[in-house]
Amino acid sequence: MKWSLSQLKTYRETPLQFDEALDLKHSLISRYPEIIDVKSVHATGLASYDKDNVLITAKIDATLTLPSSRSLTLVDVPLAFQMTEYYVPQGTDLSRFDEETDTVIILPEDDILDFDVAVEDNILIHIPMQILSEAEQDGAPMPTGKGWEVLSEDDQALQAAELKTVDPRLAKLKDLFPDQEDKD
Repeated sequence: MKWSLSQLKTYRETPLQFDEALDLKHSLISRYPEIIDVKSVHATGLASYDKDNVLITAKIDATLTLPSSRSLTLVDVPLAFQMTEYYVPQGTDLSRFDEETDTVIILPEDDILDFDVAVEDNILIHIPMQILSEAEQDGAPMPTGKGWEVLSEDDQALQAAELKTVDPRLAKLKDLFPDQEDKD
């Protein structure tokens, strides 16, 4: 969905309402290659024009297929979030906007609002850092292979503690430098 600022000026009295299914699969996959599939992206919201600014508030629902961060098993990841953005023309005095709000202010190029790009940006921001399948969330064993295994943080801490124990054959070496004790 693209709009020009001049086109949106006609919506001073009543905001432009939209309820659209967006086809962002190709562009999302090209921007973030870890995405395997984009099953759906749906945007509902309002675009209102006020004082040479356009305020867009939208609710975005999307379902992405991504690899599990633990086992690379494919996982459908549902995303649902609100986005609020101000689009202001180039040269606008931005001091009137409150710095403490979480509203994003965008200066569109050539006075064209490309809402699809804004939705893509917000989807990429909302992808979780850790993605686990249902089995992994329910405590399935960690993946292992020939000569390797995935350790949880707790297991790694236990393993590090075991490695800190001194070999009894080397324990007498500690006495050579008593002032260096407990320095890691």
